[in-house]
Amino acid sequence: MKQAVIGTKAGNFRASVSSLWLMDNTRKNPFWEAKSLTEMSPEEWESVCDGCGKCCVVLFDDDETDEVWETDVACKLFDCKTRRCRDYNNRHAIVPGCISLTPGNVSTLHWMPESCAYKRLAAGQGLADWHPLVSGRRDSVVEAGIAVENDMPSEDNVSDEDQEERIIGRRWPPP
Repeated sequence: MKQAVIGTKAGNFRASVSSLWLMDNTRKNPFWEAKSLTEMSPEEWESVCDGCGKCCVVLFDDDETDEVWETDVACKLFDCKTRRCRDYNNRHAIVPGCISLTPGNVSTLHWMPESCAYKRLAAGQGLADWHPLVSGRRDSVVEAGIAVENDMPSEDNVSDEDQEERIIGRRWPPP
């Protein structure tokens, strides 16, 4: 039985690939195809995160046009090397604007990237081939060019005034 260490926003957990796909012996499809987002266990929900880090970059929202602009600046809690939150359990106390993804809000957060696994599943699209649950490799998101750069500066190291100068593209509506 092949073992996989799955990195999630909450940390790493170790599971056999067959347990991630089957979770019991009666199901023939992987859990992300057999269950809705609301039916997933907390472990399954967390494993859906592909670790791209795109939800952890500084964004600018234009109130007049509703456009959302993406920077190359990371949240102060985001570890670019591991593409994980440094303090996931306490992030809301440290970063009050941090959004928790839930089955109830994932389809309403228009600023989430189109590649987001939660957004894809909510839209009935399934996981992309590069997703770690599909590929069996955590680095497949990097190899596919989906993950953020691993050398992004932290918002703690870029002044508020300079962050706007670091816009790299429009996130919403999609270009």
